[in-house]
Amino acid sequence: MKLPKMVYACQQCGAQHAKWMGRCPDCGAWNSIVEERPEPASLDAPPGRFGLPSSGGMARLIDDVDTASAPRLTTGLDEFDRVLGGGIVPGSLVLLGGEPGIGKSTLLLQAAGHLAATAGTVLYASAEESEHQIKSRAERLGVERAPLYLLAETCLERIFEEVVRLRPSLLIIDSIQTVFSSKLQSAPGSIGQVREAATQLLFTAKGQNLPTFLVGHVTKEGSLAGPKVLEHMVDTVLYFEGERHHAHRVVRAVKNRYGAISELGVFEMTGHGLLPVPNPSRLFLAERRDASPGSVVLCSVEGSRPILVEVQALVSTSLFGNARRMASGLDPNRLSLLLAVLEKRAGLTLVTEDVYVNVAGGMTVDEPASDLAVLCAIASSTRNRPVRPSTVVFGEVGLAGEIRGVPHAALRVKEAAQLGFARCVVPASNVPLPDAPGGCVLTGVATVSDALDELLAW
Repeated sequence: MKLPKMVYACQQCGAQHAKWMGRCPDCGAWNSIVEERPEPASLDAPPGRFGLPSSGGMARLIDDVDTASAPRLTTGLDEFDRVLGGGIVPGSLVLLGGEPGIGKSTLLLQAAGHLAATAGTVLYASAEESEHQIKSRAERLGVERAPLYLLAETCLERIFEEVVRLRPSLLIIDSIQTVFSSKLQSAPGSIGQVREAATQLLFTAKGQNLPTFLVGHVTKEGSLAGPKVLEHMVDTVLYFEGERHHAHRVVRAVKNRYGAISELGVFEMTGHGLLPVPNPSRLFLAERRDASPGSVVLCSVEGSRPILVEVQALVSTSLFGNARRMASGLDPNRLSLLLAVLEKRAGLTLVTEDVYVNVAGGMTVDEPASDLAVLCAIASSTRNRPVRPSTVVFGEVGLAGEIRGVPHAALRVKEAAQLGFARCVVPASNVPLPDAPGGCVLTGVATVSDALDELLAW
């Protein structure tokens, strides 16, 4: 059957339509359908391109598969290695996304310089910057003179020619939305080009056991641009986050086939690049004021790492008819739910009060264990009574006002004790803790009323 001259593809979900529409009927995205020219399937595709060279294209018994693999490659940045699950796995395909100017290229250039000095040749292919721009950044970062090759190229086939010539130990593509394949006639960044480029890079990474990093753009909503299939194809998806007005940056893993998801790495942005922060808790609590009403210390767990953060709340009388509820670093819908529980189960009247809740330092907390700290901070500001400065709080709050147990309780208490906190208010179901460190008193609470009595009764 003869192919149509033009198709209309959605840049969000990849669905194809016969005519242009303002809204995609498959995913509901507005103004995401663009005109593309379809391409016939290639008849000279190499057989067995999905498999590794050692597989031979034949199925093997699971007992005969050798699990001994090459050791992971270290990037020279401990926090980056932590997020990756202990280092770079040979043959892995990693997607790193973040807002413009957040530091994606800086982070990868630092890692490339270390790997070039320790593991061998590294190819850094940039489709957005010239070689002189990358060299200027490398000099500022103090990247050592090593076999680090720079390539300013947008054509994917030319990049593969350099891969065959150099045989690098690491490949970096900056970025996946700006490279294009000459096999397609659509513009770079379109859904067809992104899918084709990612597919070819996947075959190259797996077939040549070549670890590859892809830099991805993000949309105004904060999600990775391009089709969702891009995140399914890669082995690891990392998000580079951070506030422009804060010096620290956070790399968060949302998908990782070789490590824990929701793992967190904290960096500090300096004039000489990104520096790992080995103890983020001290960073987030460095400017905390003691005995301040509305301030509570929460021990949150991100992946396998416990982090202490300060939850701040401010409750003031509303001057208008509708009270405002604002949350920074927390889910606003979760805040509304917790305010309803606080009014119903603890007897606090907040219907005419403006409530502002903030996680200091620009940190984002989304786990249910933060519920009790948020409620205590709001109650402390309402009653104008501070919580003891040496107290750490964590626990999940149910709609009936009960305090539910949370995982990794011993890990949270251990982190609090290492930073000098003497008391932890925890769910009653988490007490006693067999691995609790000495010097830290555990107080179990079963309801919201019990927690407020324990924290505000001094």
